[in-house]
Amino acid sequence: MTKKTASNKPNLLVILVDDLRYDEFGAGGHPYMKTPHIDRIAHEGVLFERAFHTTPICSPNRASILTGQYASRHGIIDNVARDLASHRLPNYHLELQRLGYETAHIGKWHMGNDGKPRPGYDFWVAYDGHGNLYNPKLNENGEYVQHEGYVTDIMNTMATDWIRSRGIKSGGRRKNKKPWSLWFAHKAVHPDAEQAADGSFRMDGYRPAKRHENLYQGCVFPKKPNMQTPAEFLKHKPVWAEAVELRKTEASKVMLDAIHSGKQEEIRLRAAMMAAVDEGVGMILKTLEETGELDNTVILFLGDNGYFFGEHGIGPERRFAYEEGIRSPLTIRWPKLIKAGRRAKELVILQDLAPTLIEIAGGKPGKHIQGRSLLPLFKGKKAAGWRKSVFVEYWAENAYPWLVGMTYKAVRTDRYKYIHWVNRARNGELDELYDLERDPYELVNVAKKPAYRGVRTKLVRELRKLTADALGL
Repeated sequence: MTKKTASNKPNLLVILVDDLRYDEFGAGGHPYMKTPHIDRIAHEGVLFERAFHTTPICSPNRASILTGQYASRHGIIDNVARDLASHRLPNYHLELQRLGYETAHIGKWHMGNDGKPRPGYDFWVAYDGHGNLYNPKLNENGEYVQHEGYVTDIMNTMATDWIRSRGIKSGGRRKNKKPWSLWFAHKAVHPDAEQAADGSFRMDGYRPAKRHENLYQGCVFPKKPNMQTPAEFLKHKPVWAEAVELRKTEASKVMLDAIHSGKQEEIRLRAAMMAAVDEGVGMILKTLEETGELDNTVILFLGDNGYFFGEHGIGPERRFAYEEGIRSPLTIRWPKLIKAGRRAKELVILQDLAPTLIEIAGGKPGKHIQGRSLLPLFKGKKAAGWRKSVFVEYWAENAYPWLVGMTYKAVRTDRYKYIHWVNRARNGELDELYDLERDPYELVNVAKKPAYRGVRTKLVRELRKLTADALGL
């Protein structure tokens, strides 16, 4: 790509929602949630149907998106407060600044628990840890300011105002000749929580904006075949036996009850919280139209990890390699290169976003970046040598009492998924293999079936290769 002048480079807008499942918005397939403004991005752009998180948990995956690296490389491997490390990440916004962009972060940071400004941003608004859904204290360019109101509404207004301030003067000239890049990260749909330094936290529950509290009353999220009882899923997933017992402790029950874990009310409250997010997307789209910048802005909408609604007996969870945990919503609008209404089926990882945005900005991704630019896919053409497998990794942590020892490495191809539980048994005795073509809900573990011996051997070999690649070996 030839280098552009700053005046004709497109703006870059990333809208990130916390804990959002791949099917947790209208265009993604939610059965009753209404998200017309988010859906517009999909209808006027491309929806990646197979986009994946490679470490499906908040801090590691956010760092992966911003750096284009696997957690094995950038070192943010869990939600522990790695404040110092998060100040040293090779964030793609550092490169955008060198390419002439004005950059901004507005919203949740959560790579390290302090909300202080990080390198790479000309404008900064964040909060410590998970923040609060109501009456948040925000760090604004290094100073803490107390606010009143609902955090999503406050963030929507701040993002819209910042975009408008970079818009068009009445005479038709751009106020700021620099193109801009905004990382806009919502607290929604994460519940209120108090987090300790070791990553553990106390749940306080989902809280929609007051005007949306009764939204979707009586609506039902259909039960999927993999929404099973422990007795059912343990037949094929014995690795979870200890975790199931640990979830029965009184401390665990209190945490689970606080957010209606695995119940229809949890799903409904999350949907109600998304109403304010969608309103904000509408505000931003309107502002971009009014300033004449809509079609000159690349808009990305995504989540930072998946979430389980009781599939495989798991919840409140997002960390594990089943589809609900590792698949991400990802839709991108940019009329210059993307034909409206496209659905892309390539295997995409969120590390691909950093090199994509750097390339759009006229730069060349550095060798430290492990993702691949999505530009060849924007036009719907097959990209030569595109990946045929996705690597997923997770390190056990102390955030929940039932996660002890649940470290894994996994590989997902077009058809198969293999999960290797690193610390749970010798010789892969508890490992899992699923034929996604025949078993899309991952119900039957075929790892020990003779007919799949050859498949397992190939996937073990591929997993070893991907593990080494993630480490940069």
